[in-house]
Amino acid sequence: MTPAPIAVALDAPDLETAAHWAALVTPHVSTVKVGLELYLRYGPDVIASVRGASGVSVFLDLKLHDIPNTVAGAAKAVARLRPAILTVHAAGGAAMIRAAVEAAPHTRIAAVTVLTSLSEADLGGIGLSGPAPDAVRRLAVLAVGAGAGALVCSPQEVAAVRQEVGDDIVLITPGVRPLGADSQDQARVATPEQALADGADLLVIGRPITAAADPGAAAATIAAQLRRKIATP
Repeated sequence: MTPAPIAVALDAPDLETAAHWAALVTPHVSTVKVGLELYLRYGPDVIASVRGASGVSVFLDLKLHDIPNTVAGAAKAVARLRPAILTVHAAGGAAMIRAAVEAAPHTRIAAVTVLTSLSEADLGGIGLSGPAPDAVRRLAVLAVGAGAGALVCSPQEVAAVRQEVGDDIVLITPGVRPLGADSQDQARVATPEQALADGADLLVIGRPITAAADPGAAAATIAAQLRRKIATP
């Protein structure tokens, strides 16, 4: 059975829990995501721990954002861990994104456009010209032009971004919540089925799976629903 295009966000309190969650969900999903907190707490060891014997793809979500030389050094340092995906902030600019791409040639660099936690009011507060879909499209075009092979955007912008960048760029959508789930700290959300229909390639899902009584069963249920969606003409 082909794993579903889901990256489970392993936002765990400790390494053992993250590895346990990864083992439970790996039969059902294509990818596990390691975020900044877990990586800073445990360092490179976390990658091997969550990858396990399965060889599941690891999405290293560090959202690098610094001057090009510093980001290049950081990307080169983590590239040896063989993450399938590494994130940088598109707002760091074209030179920074290009530096990451060149420093980690065997890792797909994913540029984060506008965080899914930000509302329209938040964008104005940080001086980013909105509305959100326009800001996302501008950053997406900039990042792809600089060599990014993937983009991170909310499911509400994914259809417009797909139209803007074409079919060759991998679109990753956080802020995905199954119908009826709490949106929590995400401001721009959609269901997994809707995000996939709109053109997303990889859906980031965290707490709806990891906070379930049985994360493996929750992952299996969402994965089965997505496979049915993919199979339906």
